[in-house]
Amino acid sequence: MEQFLQQIINGLSLGSIYALIALGYTMVYGIIKLINFAHGDIYMIGAYVGFVCITYLSLGFVPALIIAMAVCALLGFIIEKIAYKPLRNATRIAALITAIGVSLFLEYSTMFVAKPDVRTYPAVLPDKSYTLFGGVRLSFKQICLFAVTIVLMILLQYIVRRTKMGKAMRAVSMDQDAAQLMGINVNSVISFTFAIGSALAGAAGILVGIYYNTINPLMGIIPGLKAFVAAVFGGIGIIPGALIGGFSIGIIETLVSGYGSSLYKDAVAFAILILILIVKPSGLLGKNTREKV
Repeated sequence: MEQFLQQIINGLSLGSIYALIALGYTMVYGIIKLINFAHGDIYMIGAYVGFVCITYLSLGFVPALIIAMAVCALLGFIIEKIAYKPLRNATRIAALITAIGVSLFLEYSTMFVAKPDVRTYPAVLPDKSYTLFGGVRLSFKQICLFAVTIVLMILLQYIVRRTKMGKAMRAVSMDQDAAQLMGINVNSVISFTFAIGSALAGAAGILVGIYYNTINPLMGIIPGLKAFVAAVFGGIGIIPGALIGGFSIGIIETLVSGYGSSLYKDAVAFAILILILIVKPSGLLGKNTREKV
């Protein structure tokens, strides 16, 4: 039981990161029905921005987190304007290929600038841990990870549910043409959605660097795909679904690693994607819809 509870805590830590990345996928898809496969690489950029802030600018955790989120928000805004906005009315396959191209551009541009070497994150948080009931341990890094994730999720819910821009986002996700007829600036809403999703990915990037201590230019590929699995698992386009999917994938992955082998954790994550697409393509919280021909 102690080992099981420890794996659950570790899974929630990993799931928090997947959830933050998955939120970006699900928000963008909910607005313009686009799978932004460059999203995992924005998470990687956030990790590198945090590394620069902590290592070279000697900033603390919170200032580095804020700067990483701001830089990634700006990057997401620029990518949407340059790469995706001209393809707004193009076929989905064109937008998908563009997203893959943007992903490769970010990866190899970072590799050119920062070199392909694995970087070690500086110890910005105390390496302390606390013993809970039955010998289960909770590290200070995990506490910070949980706290940041919860605060960002509450802030996102406030923006979506209580602000004018959040109301506009919900309107555009329901019917883009009707929202435009009602005076909503659809382009601004889409850009804001990309910026918010990218900021959350940037936060996940710096949290991963601090939690796992290493970063590299290709670190966004697998977590980005797993976060996409999490978004589909919970119901892509549905914000609570991204949270449920992220935590579920994180817990399943750590349980597989703890009781089986870490060699199979990636295979299990993608096997879940296949099963969900076969059994319930709309995800746990999604509703099956029919299109009239």
